[in-house]
Amino acid sequence: MRRWRDGRGTLVIHGSEEPAIVPLEIATSYRARAKGLLGRDALDGAILLSPAGSIHTFRMRMSIDVAYLDRRLTVIAVRTMPPGRLGLPRLRSRHVLEAEAGAMAGWGVEVGARVSVEAE
Repeated sequence: MRRWRDGRGTLVIHGSEEPAIVPLEIATSYRARAKGLLGRDALDGAILLSPAGSIHTFRMRMSIDVAYLDRRLTVIAVRTMPPGRLGLPRLRSRHVLEAEAGAMAGWGVEVGARVSVEAE
């Protein structure tokens, strides 16, 4: 598995239809993962937290969609979380995708979907 660095990239969602391509922020350092979406009112695309097995939405200003990914970048769970919640840890989760609430359904992110990351 390739190791990513903090920065930007592209998320490609491979579903039953044509792949969706989404702008992506990559957060791999402790500092970048801890900050995540805190203090933001919006997000253009998604953010990938890696490694990560669970998340929280304390001090967030918006509801978010959360997709838990295994080591092969297969979606194992998708949830919508309002601010002020603690997400349950997912046993096989190695990475977490976050986006504005409702965005992932439009991209075709669902359990069993595969994604790929192209770092810049």
